[in-house]
Amino acid sequence: MKRFVLFGFFVLVAICVLVALGTWQLERKAWKDALIAELEGKLAAPPTDLPARERWQRLTAATDEFRRVAFPAEFLRGEEALVYSSGSSLRPDVSGPGYFVFAPARLTGGSVVIVNRGFVPEGRQDPKTHTAPSGVVDIVGVMRWPEQRGQFTPPDEPAKGLWFARDPAAMAAAKKWGTIAPFYVDQEGPQPSGGLPKAGPLKASLPNNHLQYAVTWYGLALVILIAAMFFARARRRGAS
Repeated sequence: MKRFVLFGFFVLVAICVLVALGTWQLERKAWKDALIAELEGKLAAPPTDLPARERWQRLTAATDEFRRVAFPAEFLRGEEALVYSSGSSLRPDVSGPGYFVFAPARLTGGSVVIVNRGFVPEGRQDPKTHTAPSGVVDIVGVMRWPEQRGQFTPPDEPAKGLWFARDPAAMAAAKKWGTIAPFYVDQEGPQPSGGLPKAGPLKASLPNNHLQYAVTWYGLALVILIAAMFFARARRRGAS
């Protein structure tokens, strides 16, 4: 009898844990749905003017990231940094391996904003294949904040002009671009005349598999419950 009670206790604990995990996944799904909806709304909004220089330090990723903006700027010729990528969850039209081309652009008044001009595939990283346009360009894009480095992010190679994280401040320091905006801009347009780098709009194609995970956890809880019921029935029959 004592073993049977202990068995029932462990079954109850296992079911409670699995149900809790399933419920947590449903909560994560609701959070992800809201995040995707917010991101889709920002990316579908018409572009606004780039915030003025005096406001930059008050901007935050929480409130201002993914805001679409439009502004005139002039790229600093011959200056760029490449960020390696094997693909992007926000650019489904891009597949790696390849590089995002980051370049400084000077605004009216002299301030500098780093612009992600777009993607070039492996083998096309030579600047001659994607020279920056001359003169003032009317840029449309999305404000982004620096990427957090992961535990397995390789070290950058500034001597080769190669980075493995989108870190404009590190690029500017290594390239001596001077003081830059705390954000960068993912360029949507205009498209370069030669087709490279490939600029394009961002899309909210974030993975959202939490419902599947919830069903899996709830299903395991149900399987354990049914198996425990059959075991208990078989035990009672054996004892009678």
